[in-house]
Amino acid sequence: MTLRETPVDEAAATPAPRPRVRLWAAATGIVALLAFLGSAEVAALFFGAASSPLTAVGSAVIDLAPPGAKQVMVALFGVGDKAALFVLMGILLVIITGLAGLLEHRRSAWGRSIFLLGGVLAVAAVVTRSDASELQSIPALVGTVVAVLVLGRLAQRLQRWERATSGGGPAVPALRSPGLERRDFLRLAGVAAAAAVVLGAGARVIQAAQVNAAALRARIRLPRAAVAEEAVPSGASLDVAGITPYVTPTSDFYRIDTALSIPQIDPSSWTLEITGMVEKKVSLTFDQLLAKPLVEHMATLSCVSNEVGGDLVGNALWLGYPIRDLLAEAKPRAGADMVLSRSIDGFTASTPLSVLQDAGTDALLAVGMNGQPLPLQHGFPARLVVPGLYGYVSATKWVVSLEVTTFAATTAYWTTRGYSAKAPVKLQSRVDTPTQGASLRAGTIAVAGVAWEPHVGVAKVEVRIDEGDWVEATLADSVSDDTWRQWVYRWDATAGSHGIEVRATNKDGVTQSSTPVAPAPNGAEGWDGVTVSVS
Repeated sequence: MTLRETPVDEAAATPAPRPRVRLWAAATGIVALLAFLGSAEVAALFFGAASSPLTAVGSAVIDLAPPGAKQVMVALFGVGDKAALFVLMGILLVIITGLAGLLEHRRSAWGRSIFLLGGVLAVAAVVTRSDASELQSIPALVGTVVAVLVLGRLAQRLQRWERATSGGGPAVPALRSPGLERRDFLRLAGVAAAAAVVLGAGARVIQAAQVNAAALRARIRLPRAAVAEEAVPSGASLDVAGITPYVTPTSDFYRIDTALSIPQIDPSSWTLEITGMVEKKVSLTFDQLLAKPLVEHMATLSCVSNEVGGDLVGNALWLGYPIRDLLAEAKPRAGADMVLSRSIDGFTASTPLSVLQDAGTDALLAVGMNGQPLPLQHGFPARLVVPGLYGYVSATKWVVSLEVTTFAATTAYWTTRGYSAKAPVKLQSRVDTPTQGASLRAGTIAVAGVAWEPHVGVAKVEVRIDEGDWVEATLADSVSDDTWRQWVYRWDATAGSHGIEVRATNKDGVTQSSTPVAPAPNGAEGWDGVTVSVS
């Protein structure tokens, strides 16, 4: 008797490929992160931009970071420090949530616990911001609930796919075919990720349109200054290629602040309050500010984080109302020695009251920059400009209040982090051209740059080559001592490698020290220099 062979279904006999479990498990955590962000941004539409957990967490990172970390970020990324922070935060969140997905796959509910903990931290970051309300925690709560649900459902679908591929077992019977389970998992993951991205991005767009500060700014026409600045002397700008312009174009002016997202302020609802140790509380609207006799003043501002030779400094024409006149209306009480200015985003700065009241200091509540309303990133609708002081104690953007108080009673944002409470700008000089490592031809070469010590003024700039004798450079003119001055030295360069150094002397007869000093806690010191090759 002949036995017939039973035909074998090779496709059915071939085991389905096992999913790359670890990779897909990590992906479930990342999709849950997207679901958190997207749903939270949608919820933030109803509770204001300040309730966005992403911005709140980023701001909390800035607030809690040690002062040295801020200096490192600025040194590495300059004005791109905030973009770099967002990128670093994104990378860290992807790593953490990817690990949460792996953990959820191995031990059910453990990964969701990580999201719950993250939600608690996000809520804390939101409600601890300046002027935050408890209702603003709702977007973070919504995001957390959605993320936990998405992670749990995706983890279940991945486990079903894995069991179907392995054929199940006595305790866990096989489910549908591996192909169906795979499609269900991928469909759910794709839909959740796409929905989160579309809804989150859409919410951001809608949120930006709710208060379109750029459009509101475009409608503003600044009044003519009651007191105009002197014309820039023809001799203020040297004809040297590569030198920094005397007036910094607004688009090139440095921006260093603690705001992760630029505040969107409707000038019609903006007010400035002057409170504290005053005889009379003063409240000022934007229209009332524009109606006052405004003053123009050219002033150089610089950031305390500026390294020797750095570019976190700029010179602009400002339009505003003298702060000393506002304080005169409020009538500070005896014993007060400091004004704590506060930004709408919670940043504070401590400025000596004597400086703001000084008749010789053109400290302004500014509304204009280089002939236009303040750009959004530079403080629209109003900011402080105080010549001679580093920005962290004087240049509050998006300012909403001035509290007259004392240094003994109150500390500001950066002074609580170890920076000096009083921070006059230090004398600095910089080589703009030639640049570090430049290859030059022998002959007469223009060595040029800028020097500044606002409110004191620059009297002399000297250059030396290869640690030889100091030679005085030619100084350009300036509008006043509150601005930097260009300088140039015509060098008869010979072949070889050469080191060029510069130093300045102020109008009080003080010359820059050669000893290097780090920017923290009250400004960098030392000589700037470059090394060039001449052939």
